[in-house]
Amino acid sequence: MNTSYLTFTDEVKDALANNKPIVALETTIISHGMPYPQNIEMAKKVEQIIRDNGAVPATIGIMDGKIKIGLNEQELEAFATTANVEKVSRRDFPYILSSGKIGATTVAATMIGAALAGIEVFATGGIGGVHREGEVTMDVSADLTELAQTNVAVVCAGVKSILDIGRTLEYLETHGVPVVGFKTSEFPSFYARESGYGVDFRLDEAAQVAAMLRTKWELGLAGGAIIANPVPAESAMAHNEIEGVIQQALAEAKDQNVTGKKVTPFLLARIKQLTEGRSLETNIALVYHNAQTAAQVAVALKNK
Repeated sequence: MNTSYLTFTDEVKDALANNKPIVALETTIISHGMPYPQNIEMAKKVEQIIRDNGAVPATIGIMDGKIKIGLNEQELEAFATTANVEKVSRRDFPYILSSGKIGATTVAATMIGAALAGIEVFATGGIGGVHREGEVTMDVSADLTELAQTNVAVVCAGVKSILDIGRTLEYLETHGVPVVGFKTSEFPSFYARESGYGVDFRLDEAAQVAAMLRTKWELGLAGGAIIANPVPAESAMAHNEIEGVIQQALAEAKDQNVTGKKVTPFLLARIKQLTEGRSLETNIALVYHNAQTAAQVAVALKNK
């Protein structure tokens, strides 16, 4: 992709010119992951958390035929309030850019934008993965193939709980994507701190994560890494409780023939209803925690 399609805020432009640590952020979580006004409040606070921890935030989205690396306040508001914002993954870039539509970047698309801009660290909520019954539907998120080829580390609270965590981890192993547990030996499951699955390596310091990433990329081993960062204990939900809620939401989605891109937004909305809003509170808390950790890793990378 030609980098002439990129535009930058002055803050990000200055950070790139002066080799300052930068953390990429996605826009799908704003446009599709949370309701208004929580989405815009979350977006602004995440950016501030990153600044407070010594890095520069770069929220990525597509508008007016450009991949915007960093958004101003009006642009953030547009992603938070505009109806029918397109959801963009790798396959969607040509259409959304050429049509001039507004497009919210998924994990995969944000990784692409970050890599084009020279940004090595990205904070999100949870990544996509292999869907439950994926062996039948072949529904596997493009986030996983992007992780296998694009040199961006993704700090997340695991994969979204609605997915098949075991098969997702198997896919990542097959494609050589390291799964690092940050201060944990167990892979988190988004709303809960546990999943029953382990991680490849446990690292307890941001400097250790930075050293691992720098070594990986200096060896020419293409692809990203998962930095699995569990939701803080005070905001976590019980694994058994949230699993029961997810099973109910999945059954309802199947009964209503919800498929494709509509599945995740449907499930997240239904889980919020079934948990009386607690899942949204947990989601916001884990995003803030991931932003803090990502900023620490980005700072450590610049010190390598």
